[in-house]
Amino acid sequence: MDDRLEGGAVKRVLMVAFHFPPLSGGSGIQRTLRFVQHLPSLGWQPLVLSADPRAYAQTGADLLPEIPPDTVVKRSLALDTARHLSLRGRYVGWMARPDRWMSWRWAAVRDGLQMIKTYQPDAIWSTYPIATAHQIGAALQRRSGLPWVADFRDPMAQDGYPSDPAVWRSYRAIEARALQQAARCVFTTPGAAQTYRARYPRLAGKVVVIENGFDEESFAGLSPQGALSPGKLTLLHSGIVYPSERDPTQLFQALAQVLASASFARSELCVRFRAPVHTDVLTALAVQYGLQDVIELCPPLAYREALAEMVWADALLVMQASNCNAQIPAKLYEYLRAGRPLLGLTDPVGDTAGALRAAGVEAIAPLDSVEAIAALLTRFLNSLAQGCAPLPRPQAVQQASRWARSQGLAKLLDEL
Repeated sequence: MDDRLEGGAVKRVLMVAFHFPPLSGGSGIQRTLRFVQHLPSLGWQPLVLSADPRAYAQTGADLLPEIPPDTVVKRSLALDTARHLSLRGRYVGWMARPDRWMSWRWAAVRDGLQMIKTYQPDAIWSTYPIATAHQIGAALQRRSGLPWVADFRDPMAQDGYPSDPAVWRSYRAIEARALQQAARCVFTTPGAAQTYRARYPRLAGKVVVIENGFDEESFAGLSPQGALSPGKLTLLHSGIVYPSERDPTQLFQALAQVLASASFARSELCVRFRAPVHTDVLTALAVQYGLQDVIELCPPLAYREALAEMVWADALLVMQASNCNAQIPAKLYEYLRAGRPLLGLTDPVGDTAGALRAAGVEAIAPLDSVEAIAALLTRFLNSLAQGCAPLPRPQAVQQASRWARSQGLAKLLDEL
């Protein structure tokens, strides 16, 4: 055991997080990992309670070296109901409520209680979007009496989400318990925080905002290396393209209109989707609108390689539908640090648009408006070609670092 843990001088926080290396894919890993990196220098030693890697559909070793070597990490038994407990692809509904990793709860509570006994932490922190993590946090708080911070990130029970009524009721029960039982409930956007203050007015004082961000160290040594697609301008979307929350249908239709009108030469454009997951949807849209020669669908990259691609792209594409107005894609903050021109397809009144404007990005159009996207694309692509597309404001970028966010979490823990 590390000497600092034995000495008792450093405060400790037990961090319950499903998304943690060696899980591969998705920007959600970064929030917990960067807190774990930065909190020790702010007076808090993290103890990580995560899931056995067998629970992850995809793993990779690229981020494992970034876990500080003296960090205590316990990986509790967890199974994916769909992959490990189904029969011919079918399983009983309760086995996936609140999520497919509900089996993680039993071993994690046992292991968490042992960690509390051994290391005597001063607080508990659990993080969504795996709802089971908050069930674990609630159980550990109830049995230990320690102050608990429930890191929601985004809203849980929303209108029409989750679509399964039984899962929705489970989400609503978990969030209600967290608001009652946790000392603080953390959200990543002002809209999400306001939603919960209105939903639970008597408990509004518990709701705080700690946004996502980027990690400066991850960008060390990265600089533009030339065109991703020689002879073409590359517009990059890095990350999952959700069919509802980031529906690209109107974008594809607008692209087809712009290229058909000769407002921009199709031979000079590449729209690359990196690790979009729903490739079947994108392939069908590319065929439907005759964009097979413009659209590129690419597999996942290691994290640093994905950041390098953002830095090298001619421009970066943000997509967020109006049904996510209280959410901001975590990838947006890495986009800002990449220092490339940004094109935002999102509801102008939502939190994503607000974050873009705060960074000086004005190239924004609603994701569901073909006409607005086509008009914006024409202006944006020509400004790129002329080398005069505006960049995010440096001061706004600096304020979005993970170090700054970690300072906010450390301050919150100190208050508790």
